[in-house]
Amino acid sequence: MASAYKAYNAFLTRRPMLAQCTTAALLFGAGDVIAQQAIEPRGINYDPIRTLRLATYGGCFFGPPIAKWFDFLNRLHFRSPARGIVYKTFLDQTLMAPLAVGWFFGWMSVLEGKPTEISERVSTNYVPTVMRNWAVFIPSQIVNFSFVPPSYRFVFIGVVSLFWNTYLSAVNARQQPPVEVEKLEEAAIIAAIE
Repeated sequence: MASAYKAYNAFLTRRPMLAQCTTAALLFGAGDVIAQQAIEPRGINYDPIRTLRLATYGGCFFGPPIAKWFDFLNRLHFRSPARGIVYKTFLDQTLMAPLAVGWFFGWMSVLEGKPTEISERVSTNYVPTVMRNWAVFIPSQIVNFSFVPPSYRFVFIGVVSLFWNTYLSAVNARQQPPVEVEKLEEAAIIAAIE
């Protein structure tokens, strides 16, 4: 375990953006696997393409702007550490969190080949998702900005995000209920036979 930590720390030091994007891709992918197997229980109906979409989003569309966002927040300095924690958390949760939620539903629609659904997904899921985000990430960011060294803040939030990504994956999947489609097809076949 110590050698894995050292290797990751070296990777983070040498190539911070690549390390953070790789971390985001792995955590988004893992969150989707958990959503599919533990929340939805899909079992053998596991959808690896869905996991690949989430990992792609995490590594390519979420990781880079969030890594830069944390670089920006880490450069902000305040006379009072307590004031810094409050302001950084406030900035993160009033500027970045609302943008990231809309960004997620928009990119998921595009990656699924359904860009016409962006407006519907955002209007249906945006407010409840932002509210739940605040319940999770306001306390998490207070801990993050209080105790975590700046170079590990992205990683800390990434670990918290594993559970959040599981939630996001499940919410996004609700937009395309395959089981209901199968039930409708079965009902149509039965009605045609009768």
